[in-house]
Amino acid sequence: DVIRMIETVDKEFGRLDILCNNAGVNSNRNIYDMTLEDWQRVQNTNITGAFLCSKYAIPVMKRNHYGRIIMTSSVTAQQGALFGQVHYASTKGAQQSFAKTLARTVALDGITVNCVAPGVIDTDMVQVLGPEVLHDLAEQTPLGRLGTPQDIANAVAFLASEKASFITGQVLTVDGAFV
Repeated sequence: DVIRMIETVDKEFGRLDILCNNAGVNSNRNIYDMTLEDWQRVQNTNITGAFLCSKYAIPVMKRNHYGRIIMTSSVTAQQGALFGQVHYASTKGAQQSFAKTLARTVALDGITVNCVAPGVIDTDMVQVLGPEVLHDLAEQTPLGRLGTPQDIANAVAFLASEKASFITGQVLTVDGAFV
């Protein structure tokens, strides 16, 4: 599917400028309740998916000596997950290491690779925590609110722009000073 996706973009547009590795899943499990299948599902989606998309996008980007690869990581890579979701946090740390190393690998090909690390963002994924927990998390955030999807979109748009042409191998934390 990934190969077909990249081939379709290449055939239709003749180039690929921006790849945003944004697919991500989580499950509310701690290590005591986690099965190997739980672990593998999160690993496969969050890091293996990013690896495959990047691997097959890079040759198309190299042809034009231009590209932006942006990973959606998380502040859990820096502090650990809130509720023991070791599978999720480990993939987010892996994404940051992957981006830093890939940035060094493809820099001379005109490709930048960076991560956006959201804090607590008001999405369906965090709504399961319930209103009381979300209220507490907003109060723990120095800016006094949860982040919005638009906050993350703004950071991604910046990293995809020419304004970020000399930024690569970096993690842009967007968390209202939560971490």
